[in-house]
Amino acid sequence: MLNNEVNELTGAKITAIGTYVPAQRLTNADLEKMVDTNDEWIVQRTGIRERRISRKDEFTSDLCVAAAEDLAKRYGKNLQDVDMIIVATSTPDFPFPSVAALIQNRLGISQTAGAIDLSAACAGFVYGLHMANGLVASGLHRKVLVLGADSLSKITDYTDRSTCILFGDGAGAVLVESGASSTGFLGFHMGSDGSGGHHVYRTGLSSKIEDIELVDTKLLVQNGREVFRWAVRTVPQGVEQLLAKAGTTLANVDWFIPHSANLRMIEPICERMNYPLEQALYSLVHFGNTSAASIPLALDLGIREGKVQNGQTVLMYGFGAGLTQVGQLVKLELDEQVAEPTPL
Repeated sequence: MLNNEVNELTGAKITAIGTYVPAQRLTNADLEKMVDTNDEWIVQRTGIRERRISRKDEFTSDLCVAAAEDLAKRYGKNLQDVDMIIVATSTPDFPFPSVAALIQNRLGISQTAGAIDLSAACAGFVYGLHMANGLVASGLHRKVLVLGADSLSKITDYTDRSTCILFGDGAGAVLVESGASSTGFLGFHMGSDGSGGHHVYRTGLSSKIEDIELVDTKLLVQNGREVFRWAVRTVPQGVEQLLAKAGTTLANVDWFIPHSANLRMIEPICERMNYPLEQALYSLVHFGNTSAASIPLALDLGIREGKVQNGQTVLMYGFGAGLTQVGQLVKLELDEQVAEPTPL
């Protein structure tokens, strides 16, 4: 059935996942030589021990290709018949062409496939999932490749000890495909508060938001205190609204995967939700804050460790610059892996 002939509603589910992180590690000990900090201080305040850094000649498109190839190898997937590519990133190789267009060519995906980049910062991957679900469930598309990837090391100010300790590079990819009439996507919630846009930004053509003058460094600038306050207040409220709309409760959520911004942010979020921290998955300990890649990395780590299983219910919640937030409740129905994943 051709895309322009479909009208029937169908099911949508995540069938495969792949991830990639660069080889180079930037440890807390390394950062001690760069700025006034130390391992104990960083771990106490963030939970991060190391992060991965892309090579000078390695960009977001390269991370995406490697993550997609990991997916294809592990699940025996043919990517050439993907009919839509969605890349969530804040660090594209270029303002244009899009990362999605670049990887369409490199992966040999059909030239009839759509290809777009999505800008929602650390909430981007979950927004991509939401869009993919809508496209597949509506019958407009059958096989959507969703990627969350960032090369934050390339826009990090390594003289600012409050931000350079946080960020790393990585990519995650999933396939969202049509399935049975029932769906793997159980509910969502989203929101935005543009009045807080000046708390996390990187200047571009403009160096003002409304009437607020921005520090024009061309690098990432973050007011961590304000973002922390907003996230700890907003995410539990959003989760409550999501679950109410989905007609379920936290007791039925097997795993909570918030954006891996900072462990000291995840802890109070779980506490306010009265949700066990040991059922929260995060990727920050060894990879840092990888923005749009942090949630698929955390999900895949859970799968690789044998903790996350098919049939379980996973609540992914992205939040970040914008200020944007989006949650997605998913029942996992992954295909069987045909090859062991390459160690991260």
